[in-house]
Amino acid sequence: MIGRLSGLLLLRTPPQILLDVQGVGYEVDVPMSTFYALPALGAPVVLLIHQVVREDAILLFGFMTEAEREVFRQLLKISGVGPRLALAVLSGMSIAELGQAVASADTARLTRIPGVGKKTAERLLLELREKVSPLVGVAHPTGSQEHHIQQREIHHALMALGYNDREIDWVAKQLPTDLGLEEGIRRALKLLSRKE
Repeated sequence: MIGRLSGLLLLRTPPQILLDVQGVGYEVDVPMSTFYALPALGAPVVLLIHQVVREDAILLFGFMTEAEREVFRQLLKISGVGPRLALAVLSGMSIAELGQAVASADTARLTRIPGVGKKTAERLLLELREKVSPLVGVAHPTGSQEHHIQQREIHHALMALGYNDREIDWVAKQLPTDLGLEEGIRRALKLLSRKE
């Protein structure tokens, strides 16, 4: 089984990327949280992989963090949740947001994800209650814990894009505390491009 790939990023067509590993091109599906953290085309990238083998295909799913891959694997254990839906869940919210939705039994938050209906959302909440909280590290995240988790995820994403600690610390002070992960990364990149 393939557990990790390290190579050059050749192509980005969400949710799929093409990774050149010593001359072999691997097509890897990634959640949007990983997609936004990818470096520029041609740059080296390391992804943790979950491999799915079917009769008609071998599918690879890639993640920047072990926590993302572990949550993906927990989602796959739930009846009626396949790789595409698990990827949609991780693309629709960060792990911290998923942990918060599970802790507060927020079905409405989950049903906003394409492909997740009310019954699926209820099943997710029921089956993830014991599994996601330990992975996120907080059973009931407070506002400050949520902000800290988000700051860390933004920090990792910017590091992967080649920014140094000084630039990242500077931009972290400029960002509002109530931004989601994707919006935080978007605004950070905008601020950093102006600074250059």
